[in-house]
Amino acid sequence: MERLIRPQQMTAGIIDQLLSCLCARYRFFHAVPIGRSVLGRPIRGIVFGGGKETVLMTAAFHGQEWMTAFICLRLCEEIGESIHNGTPLNGWNLRRAFGGRGVIWVPLVNPDGVEIALRGSATAQQYAEAVHAAGGDEWGRWQANARGVDLNHNFNAGFAKLQQSERENGITGFSARQWGGPYPHSEPETMALVRLCEWQPFRHVVALHSQGEEIYWHYGDRTPSVSRLMASVMAAASGYTVGQPTGLASHGGFKDWFIEKTGKPGFTIELGKGENPLPIGEFETVYEKAREMLIVSLLI
Repeated sequence: MERLIRPQQMTAGIIDQLLSCLCARYRFFHAVPIGRSVLGRPIRGIVFGGGKETVLMTAAFHGQEWMTAFICLRLCEEIGESIHNGTPLNGWNLRRAFGGRGVIWVPLVNPDGVEIALRGSATAQQYAEAVHAAGGDEWGRWQANARGVDLNHNFNAGFAKLQQSERENGITGFSARQWGGPYPHSEPETMALVRLCEWQPFRHVVALHSQGEEIYWHYGDRTPSVSRLMASVMAAASGYTVGQPTGLASHGGFKDWFIEKTGKPGFTIELGKGENPLPIGEFETVYEKAREMLIVSLLI
């Protein structure tokens, strides 16, 4: 069959259409509503399997990291093709490996931010003027959602410390990047993931970001002891480095909140190397290097 997920022109709408196409092609995938963005764009997931051993994989928290959405969908496509045809993927018999397991993929957490990053401030509707003033028409700059909130700083994990760090760095409000918002979970995109995790007791979660070829696994005293081993296995499958975020990236993230809330493993994977946004011409190279690691992250 013709490959659906390939290097191509991107918008949030195209990403969502490709999600629908994957679910139409592989009937064991099911599209489910997760929530809506500030501007009402859909945030949807792909559900496969189920049960207590279900893992959540998310992507595109940041507007200029839109390639992570396509990497997430390419993984879905190759897993779907492998299971449909009964052929191995990277040596894995996925029909057997996913027996009794489940995955929910949410490839586009920040559809408004992706639209702004790709098509500029005009896509921000009533927030267009503020987005433009904050640099929304500068290529590669936009990270936040339409209200100027960095979604991966908006989760309730060390939020007071994060706000203090923001103030020390001169970040006090609406911004292209790194403002955590007025209070934790202030944004509908953030709350969509919080409600999903409250509804489904995930075994662990994986958040795809770019760039740096690093795997972050630790946050606070509730980090499970097994998390370091899991991260090391993923690193061995990819050549990535096991690391720890610093500075403004130290609090408020999705995996931080999940670890602190549940005491279960959570991981941030920084895909690729270079400067965001990673060039679309590097998509295949980034994906090929990460594929084994991404499969392992769902099954470990």
